[in-house]
Amino acid sequence: MIILTGNDLETGDVVWWTGSGWSRRVADAAFVEPGEGPEQAAGIMHREMTSRAVNGAYEVDAEDGEQGPVPSHIKERMRAAGPSVRPDLGVQAEG
Repeated sequence: MIILTGNDLETGDVVWWTGSGWSRRVADAAFVEPGEGPEQAAGIMHREMTSRAVNGAYEVDAEDGEQGPVPSHIKERMRAAGPSVRPDLGVQAEG
């Protein structure tokens, strides 16, 4: 299963594709189909980067967890959690 991530152009925050926009919370992410079509992974990333909604979008393998998608790779789980050296900042500080 695939979810999409990138960085918000204004804030630099890690963001996740929700199916209709971008969220700072990985739990809000929507699973997408691989492929080039307009509602498939490559099509969504192209549209969103072209419109300058997000920078550096890419696909992430994920599993369906109890509270939403969970990235398969530790790097992406760390990105989703926020800065590891400053737990008082980022998504983890919001509760």
